[in-house]
Amino acid sequence: MKNRYSRQILYTYVGEKGQEKIGGKHVLVLGCGALGTANSESLVRGGIGKLTVIDRDYVEESNLQRQQLFTEEDCINELPKAVVAKKHLQQINSTVDIRAHVMDATAANLPPLLQDVDLVIDATDNFDIRFLMNDLIHQYQVPWIVGSCVGSTGMSFTILPGETPCLRCLLDATPISGATCDSVGIIAPAVQMVVAHQQAEALKLLVEDYSALRSNLVTFDLWNNFYHSIDIKRAKKGSCPTCGEYPSYPSLNYESQTKMEVLCGRNTVQVRAKRKIYLDELANRLRKISAVKQNEFLLSLTYQGYRVVIFQDGRFLIHGTDSTDVARNIYYQLVG
Repeated sequence: MKNRYSRQILYTYVGEKGQEKIGGKHVLVLGCGALGTANSESLVRGGIGKLTVIDRDYVEESNLQRQQLFTEEDCINELPKAVVAKKHLQQINSTVDIRAHVMDATAANLPPLLQDVDLVIDATDNFDIRFLMNDLIHQYQVPWIVGSCVGSTGMSFTILPGETPCLRCLLDATPISGATCDSVGIIAPAVQMVVAHQQAEALKLLVEDYSALRSNLVTFDLWNNFYHSIDIKRAKKGSCPTCGEYPSYPSLNYESQTKMEVLCGRNTVQVRAKRKIYLDELANRLRKISAVKQNEFLLSLTYQGYRVVIFQDGRFLIHGTDSTDVARNIYYQLVG
């Protein structure tokens, strides 16, 4: 199969030895949305030895604009994203060992999947799972390439346990918006730009060219012609509960996780978020998709036919359902 990878092998920093290393590595991609499908396709075309993809969702029509592995037929059949991704990826490169998991990523079911992983690529759409993975990759000492995009903006950063600041340190130093694609939209070029940064870093890690790794956080806005590289080395804190001197991995604790509770007899699910909610900022974003009512204590709106009430203390009431899965999806779509 050397001819398949000949152009990649010709590149000086990959070569024959680098290609052999790529073929012996295992990458886990967390999420099969826009970032996940593009990252997975690039890895499979590049000859990764083993790929694990995880996603809990199914293919919908709104995915087709930017999630490049999916087709109209997949959408009509409402097939799970992870299953569809594996099918199409296997058609691209049948020599790759591809494992697909249709599941909600949790502190209980992720650890077994990290046992022999060489690299994790962030392609999820919410910060709860990112904080969970942030703790796990430090426990298992696995490199992690973070990426996110919304609107025309995006960011990427490579986390090396024991060397770089972790996600918790990073967000303390450079707060990142919780805007989501469902609340402010997204254009496909923003996805591709993030993936380009993630995949360049992935190749460096896979061929073990560690000296070439980018140490800065990259952010951009393609529509407004903005690109910035931020040196965040000093963001690393010795007191950090994830990457500091005495780690406690708080996001792995049950009490630190977002809770779902069905309210008996009310056809309502309550979600208890574990991060601070800024009502004014959230209201400004949500007004782009729905009429929002707000007072000093809470805001409310109708979203996808459900009445949603959001309190200052981080509680969400999703009226019109007793399904925690539905409530969870609405919560992440609105908040990220």
